[in-house]
Amino acid sequence: MRPFTYDAPDTVADALDALAAAGPGAKFLAGGTTLYDLMKLGVEAPPAVVDVHRLPELSQIDSTGTDELVFGAGARMADVAEDPVVTRDYAALAESLAKAASQQLREMATVGGNLLQRTRCTYFRHGEPFACNKREPGSGCAAIGGLDRAHAVLGTSDACIATFPGDWPVALLAFDAQVDVLGPDGARTVALADLYREPGQRPDLETTLRPQELLLRIRVPATPTGRGSTYHKIRDRESYAFALASAAAAVALHADGTVADVRIGLGGVATRPWRAAEAEQALLGQPLTAETARQAGEAAFAAARPGRENGFKIELGIRTVADALRIAGERATR
Repeated sequence: MRPFTYDAPDTVADALDALAAAGPGAKFLAGGTTLYDLMKLGVEAPPAVVDVHRLPELSQIDSTGTDELVFGAGARMADVAEDPVVTRDYAALAESLAKAASQQLREMATVGGNLLQRTRCTYFRHGEPFACNKREPGSGCAAIGGLDRAHAVLGTSDACIATFPGDWPVALLAFDAQVDVLGPDGARTVALADLYREPGQRPDLETTLRPQELLLRIRVPATPTGRGSTYHKIRDRESYAFALASAAAAVALHADGTVADVRIGLGGVATRPWRAAEAEQALLGQPLTAETARQAGEAAFAAARPGRENGFKIELGIRTVADALRIAGERATR
């Protein structure tokens, strides 16, 4: 048992002060469904945790605006997934949450904390005797040439091939979401696309958050493509499993059936939530058919770099994109 101190402040300002006072290595605690797990494994060993999950400033959900949806970082996954506007007008967002975990976890986990999940790579989570550049920079990557069936084929480097585990961030990325953060240097807004880093030579640096910054809220621009959207997730078992491949797809069609707008995010196949810009470009102005959907999937995985055991993810990913586009296209015509 590693001792740590615990603080539960009453306001966001107090939480920032408490984290600063706790010193290096202190962590914010939201739902605890990730942090406690990593503490038990020895991946995280904070000397102090600052509990923010009861702060009313972070728990608000506002889906009534005409310009954007706003989700407090402390809102529960279950509450956002069941919001009537989200389920009706942004199916990909609702489905990405509903398929992300068990109901028990969704009742506890927060949407902000979900953005900051760390990889499920076995070598990362279990440490010695395995080398892992995320845990110990410069030590190597045991997954490369090792058991890599669940690992990434996009965004990898010679230092890390760990897959980003999340579902919700993939859907948010497809809708051009932004996050508001607050820290010692003040408030700022970060595009979700800019929140995550690819591993490069520093896999331990996973986000662009600055020291002691706290996620306040997630903002999603309103878009009519939400009604023609889906989050399609392929996994080893139907319930409570991480994606082998997933796709958030949103489509708007012209009257003649050609694609007016399309957004595609990929999960389970990359080192970060992955926007398939090449696939989107290939579809714009084209009729949405089985052939063009397949071509979009192929464009999405043109730069894929498979390892020893995960080459199947390329064909699986292509089919996942094509199927997601078919579902989204059907919804767009309702």
